[in-house]
Amino acid sequence: MKKFLLSLVIGASAVLAFVYMLPAQAAFDADAAQALFKKNECTKCHSVDKTKTGPSLKNVALKYRGKPDGQEKVMKQMTTAPKFKTEDGTEEEHKIINTKDPVALKNLADWILSQ
Repeated sequence: MKKFLLSLVIGASAVLAFVYMLPAQAAFDADAAQALFKKNECTKCHSVDKTKTGPSLKNVALKYRGKPDGQEKVMKQMTTAPKFKTEDGTEEEHKIINTKDPVALKNLADWILSQ
């Protein structure tokens, strides 16, 4: 009985340790994020795994994932229309996401960071 309780406590501790190690960005609604991504025509310039006019989402995630301000930086890119240079050297403004809903914006940023 003591061995059973000991193994139960150790197993539960391991599960809890694993759960606490998961990133905070693990909980998001992928379907809603993809719908907002498509609705705003982000796919014209971005792909999940290929660089187009803009970087792939995987590259964006690699750059910002795990950083304390990563979500904030991704959201700023989507909401402030910063200028960027295209491959031919011309400068353009990034398109602003057409939503003021902070929950939707955070969800989209978290989905991008999960790629």
